[in-house]
Amino acid sequence: MALADPDLWLVLTAALGAAAVGAAGGIGGAVLLVPGLVLAGVPQALAASLGLLTVAAGSLAAAPRQLAQRLINHRLAVVLELTATIGAVAGAVLAGVVPPELFNVVLAVAVLTAAAGSFGRRGMRNRPDPALGADEVGEHPGRLAGVYRLGEEVVPYCARRVPAGLGLSGVVGVVAGLTGTSGGYLKTPLMSEVMHVPVKVAAATTTLASGLTAVAALIVYVGRGDVDPLLGAVAVIGAIAGGMLGALVQEVVPPVLARRVLAGALVVVAVVLVAA
Repeated sequence: MALADPDLWLVLTAALGAAAVGAAGGIGGAVLLVPGLVLAGVPQALAASLGLLTVAAGSLAAAPRQLAQRLINHRLAVVLELTATIGAVAGAVLAGVVPPELFNVVLAVAVLTAAAGSFGRRGMRNRPDPALGADEVGEHPGRLAGVYRLGEEVVPYCARRVPAGLGLSGVVGVVAGLTGTSGGYLKTPLMSEVMHVPVKVAAATTTLASGLTAVAALIVYVGRGDVDPLLGAVAVIGAIAGGMLGALVQEVVPPVLARRVLAGALVVVAVVLVAA
């Protein structure tokens, strides 16, 4: 272990900040937390396991507020997790084979690609429909569609390019399991840019789906003995607080601003990955 006794306050504050950003932007806090801990001297396997724990805890903490706002599309989350979970388990198994330095570069390219997609589109793809009422807000049973509230208006949406979304979700799962992250930083742009799901719905749905992906990958990390109970508990406490804060921010941030902040965070993550 590079650090014999990682500072508990370092883990706590890092987990809180990463989970807040992850819940607000739907990028998964681990992709910010893991590189930071590694740069601080925490071993990669331990940092990865802490990252996965914060994602799972942050997802759980953010769920009540997001459910109350009726932003999450559960059917879409479950459909995408069919391939993401399989990919996450495969990636976690491969984690001991792929050189971390090489994969960090590959991951940075993927993150920058997602950032470019978020920056590239301007305006809103889904427009408010005056014919719809507030009682129609929520997901449509049996469909990958729904209605969400945007200020005083309501906006309908429908997920498109589902086969492409499933295939790319599997790839994201491999990346998530291999690096010890949730892949949320790629899932939100995937839903928003490929499947045309509004960014607020995509971010909320990603927060739920990322928790499922993290749990699947954690099973492998626990089996290898890479999880420290004390540091894990501290990370979870920080992640729960951060998840609540991030969900509150997500509720009030306009969609276009959320997309720009998300893209900026992705660029920062890519730089950190290359520097590591």
